Amino acid sequence: MPAAAGKISYFPLNKINESFEPFLSQAISRVVQSGWYIRGAECEKFEKSFAAFCGAKYCVGVGNGLDALTLIFKAYIELGRLHEGDEVLVPADTYIASVLSISAAGLVPVLVDPDEETFNLSLSGVKKALTVRTKSVLAVHLYGRTSPMEALSLFAKENSLILVEDAAQAHGALCGGSFAGNLGDAAGFSFYPGKNFGALGDAGAVTTSDESLALMVKTLANYGSSKKYVNLCKGMNSRLDEIQAAALSVKLPALLFDNAKRERIAAHYLKEIRNPLVKLPDPGNPREHVWHIFAMRSECRDALQAHLTEAGVETLIHYPIPPHLQKAYRCEFASATYPVAEKIAATELSLPLHPLLTELEISRIIEAVNDFRS
Repeated sequence: MPAAAGKISYFPLNKINESFEPFLSQAISRVVQSGWYIRGAECEKFEKSFAAFCGAKYCVGVGNGLDALTLIFKAYIELGRLHEGDEVLVPADTYIASVLSISAAGLVPVLVDPDEETFNLSLSGVKKALTVRTKSVLAVHLYGRTSPMEALSLFAKENSLILVEDAAQAHGALCGGSFAGNLGDAAGFSFYPGKNFGALGDAGAVTTSDESLALMVKTLANYGSSKKYVNLCKGMNSRLDEIQAAALSVKLPALLFDNAKRERIAAHYLKEIRNPLVKLPDPGNPREHVWHIFAMRSECRDALQAHLTEAGVETLIHYPIPPHLQKAYRCEFASATYPVAEKIAATELSLPLHPLLTELEISRIIEAVNDFRS
């Protein structure tokens, strides 16, 4: 199909945000006029709403998703439940932020090759990687699909491990009847603008039902202070801005509705894409996958991407270089190989999938993929 039919953007952020007007602009104006811009009424309102949404007792708004995870690990260290040098298991195919959070807290990331069908940790993989130094598991709900949290939770309890969720791509995803953010001991969220639930800039949150952890995260995120000019520990500056909190409060009521749209579009792709050169993602169970990314795979990935570009369909690759092959981690993982993660990195291609895709655009995308020949 010729590109003249019009380009289909991977994620038209401006149009996504326009769909929330005039409420977004009204919320921003309200914050500007209030004269209070950090940790005020808007942040408190959002924290309560998002905690209730996830089913957790507490939510602490922070600066971004990386900070959310880092603060969780640092808080556990301050509380004496983790210690510097402890090992944390994490999937080898995740975005590097997951691994960075572990390193930033002074812990040791131990990569685990993922399940090739789900892209997530498997119980068998975690069992193989467990050592006496393992003290935590960071379960990443990659691409919007929840990890096998019921099995991982039972295993964590049996082995006295702290189970943390990286829920940066899984806002509103379910597992065993509970939402991401309430499936482990604590969870870190990103509200990066391109997420299913995105702010207007960097933003993040920690959810937990552990009061002591929530209080420590909040203290660490405020320079280690819970009272002005009194610093209890060596903290950092990572706070959710009032404007971002207000914007997120506007968007939260639409999250499950928009996720349902994503599920319907994914169902179209899964049913109607029939090209033998393309491996479609495992569909999972209904609502356990909120389809932040529709990650298909092809041995002819680069040629397929070029073909789709010519057809006017914008695609992305998540993620072309896995963490262990990044220069940043060449010392830690110099001799390590993770064949599944490397295979995924070499073959993954993401199709457009967002709530504003039209039926015509969906049909064009499907047709373009089916028309591909190597």
